[in-house]
Amino acid sequence: MEIQTTELVVFVALFALVSVMGFVAARWRRPATMNHLDEWGLGGRKFGSWVTWFLIGGDLYTAYTFVALPALMYGAGAMGFFAMPYAIVAYPLVFLVLIRLWSVSHVHGFVTPADFVRARFGSPTLALLVAITGIVATMPYIALQLVGIEAVLKAMGVEGKWPITLAFIILAIYTYNSGLRAPALIAFVKDTLIYVVIIAAVIVIPYKLGGWQVIFGAAEEKFASTPTPADGVLLSGNNQLTYVTLAFGSALALFLYPHAVTGVLASRNRDVIKRNMAALPAYSFLLGLIALLGYMAIAAKIVPIGADPAAGKPGDRNTVVPLLFDQMFPDWFAGVAHAAIGIGALVPAAIMSIAAANLFTRNIYKEYLNRDATDAQEARVSKLASLVVKFGAVAFVLGLDPQFSIDLQLIGGVIILQTLPAVALGLYTRWFHRWALVAGWAVGMASGLWMLYTVKAVGPDGVTVLREHFGGSGFRLSELGLDSPYAIYAGFLAVLLNLLVAVLGTWLFRALKTPDGGDRTKPADYTADEDDPKVKDLDLETT
Repeated sequence: MEIQTTELVVFVALFALVSVMGFVAARWRRPATMNHLDEWGLGGRKFGSWVTWFLIGGDLYTAYTFVALPALMYGAGAMGFFAMPYAIVAYPLVFLVLIRLWSVSHVHGFVTPADFVRARFGSPTLALLVAITGIVATMPYIALQLVGIEAVLKAMGVEGKWPITLAFIILAIYTYNSGLRAPALIAFVKDTLIYVVIIAAVIVIPYKLGGWQVIFGAAEEKFASTPTPADGVLLSGNNQLTYVTLAFGSALALFLYPHAVTGVLASRNRDVIKRNMAALPAYSFLLGLIALLGYMAIAAKIVPIGADPAAGKPGDRNTVVPLLFDQMFPDWFAGVAHAAIGIGALVPAAIMSIAAANLFTRNIYKEYLNRDATDAQEARVSKLASLVVKFGAVAFVLGLDPQFSIDLQLIGGVIILQTLPAVALGLYTRWFHRWALVAGWAVGMASGLWMLYTVKAVGPDGVTVLREHFGGSGFRLSELGLDSPYAIYAGFLAVLLNLLVAVLGTWLFRALKTPDGGDRTKPADYTADEDDPKVKDLDLETT
């Protein structure tokens, strides 16, 4: 493609602006020192309602929202709307969990979910598994952000992998320097750009295409002409089970991700979390409008870059939204829209790398490599680990070419769900035996990965196999020998097996009188608030 000069100039200018903000963030709110995980990795644990709202919103609504979700709508239709009920159901569920996690973490100084598991169940092994799971699940999610930037650059005519590598080098440097304050500050710009672009898109694009009736009519016509029975503007009977379990399973997984926990632990008090759980569903309305960009791309006759319909090649469907903006907006505003996607990838990628680095530092480095590590050593190791995580994600993208980039997020969801019994249920009960939780994790992880391995990616003709393995997250029940046309979200089935083993294992280990770990937490720890004397106040020396 020919390079779109005006778009590229606007994109680079806005990218440069947020990069400068990323470096300036190190002095934002005058931190006493950045040589402490509470400051570098959690922003001092003092973010108020507005900062937290933008931070968590910027963390959860990512390039997945702008690129992957419309790409799924473009290719598969109504199945892509699973993100709407998932986002709506998630907040009441996580409200019950995260407010307790905030309290116990502030009483004991926990930085990661694995810190909590270590104290709750007295098991360094279980904490290690939770930490590794969080890091592994976060890697494909960071890679998804890279896919979003790559799609935008392709639409502007910039080819090759070097631009996304350069973008992540810049991201790595200012994250190393400023920690969580960088994405928190940039999130204000990111969310403002996204709101402006989406409001413009839902007004301008339907007007240019002839209205919503034309848009939905074009989508219905496209899906009716494909041999695949699972697509369409409405769900078919065979994919309703997949839709329901995918939405519910994704909702359960959302706040198990380390980056989501990091945003919550950075909050000042419990009231901040309450306000945010009430206000964050406002993003869900935006999410529904963004999803419809996939149908708009169909009506606009957008052809993904690299597509060859005659040969059954779908091309890079992640490029449909950037190409739609190119076609419908003037060059300067298309550049703004592309920048919104690009910046929308940088904010969550920064938070995710910080969260993964904190897991490595607290639950691997300090637990197994240097038990006497000082606060400054912890901060330094976490900064270095964040660099490794980012470039690991770059390597991940260079070696993987998914049909839908959303597959990356769904694979991560299957993995992170296996920490639900230890983390989410552990916040309410100490009934589970630590070794039963380890066994449940092993069974859930093995079964989930096996189910993902069996899923094929099929082309638009419904016949051509694009990828033999890891082609999605919908596991066909026929693989279990059942005479059924239905598929189920692999993560949902895997976590059910995980829970079953954990329950049966607990009964067995209790019957065998197997020694269990001690619990360092107390019931009152889970309701403590900012003014509670048990809550640790930061007293950091300037070093």
